[in-house]
Amino acid sequence: MMKFLDSFSSTLKRLFSDRERFKALSLYFFGWSFLAFGLLSGGLWHPVKFMKDFWEIIRTPDFLLTDYIKVGSISAAFFNSGVLMFLFTLILRLLKVPINGLSYASILTVGGFALFGKNIFNVWPILIGVFLYSFWRREPIQRYIYVAYFGTAISPLVSFVAFDFPATNMPRFMLSYIVGILVGFLLPSMAGYFLTLHKGYNLYNVGFTCGLVGTVAAAFFRAYGVQIPVQRIWSEGNNLVFSLFLLPLFLFVMLSGWLLNDKSLRGYKKLMRHSGRLLTDFVILEGVPLTLVNIGILGTISTVYVLLIGSQLNGPTIGGIMTVAGFAALGKHLRNVIPVIVGVTIASISNSYELGSPNNVLAALFGTTVAPIAGEFGIVWGIIAGFLHNAMVNNVGFLHAGFNLYNNGFAGGLVAIVLIPIIKAVHKREDL
Repeated sequence: MMKFLDSFSSTLKRLFSDRERFKALSLYFFGWSFLAFGLLSGGLWHPVKFMKDFWEIIRTPDFLLTDYIKVGSISAAFFNSGVLMFLFTLILRLLKVPINGLSYASILTVGGFALFGKNIFNVWPILIGVFLYSFWRREPIQRYIYVAYFGTAISPLVSFVAFDFPATNMPRFMLSYIVGILVGFLLPSMAGYFLTLHKGYNLYNVGFTCGLVGTVAAAFFRAYGVQIPVQRIWSEGNNLVFSLFLLPLFLFVMLSGWLLNDKSLRGYKKLMRHSGRLLTDFVILEGVPLTLVNIGILGTISTVYVLLIGSQLNGPTIGGIMTVAGFAALGKHLRNVIPVIVGVTIASISNSYELGSPNNVLAALFGTTVAPIAGEFGIVWGIIAGFLHNAMVNNVGFLHAGFNLYNNGFAGGLVAIVLIPIIKAVHKREDL
């Protein structure tokens, strides 16, 4: 065993000698893993069924909550996720964007949400809109690429117009891309402005922005009598197979970081001293090895949490796990995540939903968007933020009708806007 570890460690270190290439390979690794898992889960053996399932994922309106595993299949859902992670990583490389914490956060988040809302049809108009904005501003697209990636949170709006809007097929498809491009064009300036509202204590800033965009879109549709159905598609019964995929995946990532860090966790305590407030880039601040360790730890803990509370590993919860893991490169760590999860769990035990219900488990995973509150102001405020977030997130989805996949980012922004002035008053601080 030690011989194998030594050999693997030396291979990693050879690859790590070219830092930028290694970071890109580590991102490709997630895409390849999901792609391979999808193909080996049935895509290779039943290609006709796989194509039908994949088409079903594309054509089904996918506002919250739409689990692609139930809409299509495990194979089609993970293939969709792997392809998007691979392509989005490739775009970064083609644009020669330096790989940093934002890269890990955005790619893993896109991959997670590609299991329940994003697909190879509905993400591109958002990217096109942001590209056009950068062209109009005569600024490099590299400055806005991550707004484009996170902005795919509003992708269900594209699918809704394309497949559910009351019009004939061709005008619907054209209109869906026009709407998506327009939203993408507006997102960069809006996201920059809304960051000032929550002061960076909500990590999913573009989710907050897309929540407001979705609210406007839903209000417009309702005003003109367009019906937006409530949807909840949630798969069950796959905990064993997904555990056997996710836990080794995150343990491998953690092991790789540990080996690159000279078989130690040296420096991890220093990483956890950061509050996590936007933008806290662990790749830049603490290096790739410790970032990989952090990704592995938070990914493993998130997976175990879902199992411990008796919930389901499926498209939405794996999306939450991947988002937590992604933001382990951009602000989240054990010290600021655990208090928020504790707060959400306390609220889950006392509210009207079952502990392992979709409402509660997704609030716990995605609610870590407010982790910087715990990181800067301590455990008690982190628990309060988690408790408040649970109530908030279960009541704001109606506003945007599920068009915003980052519903917790929307709720987290509201929590921060409400809570930070209170903390400011209690601590008599004017520097927040």
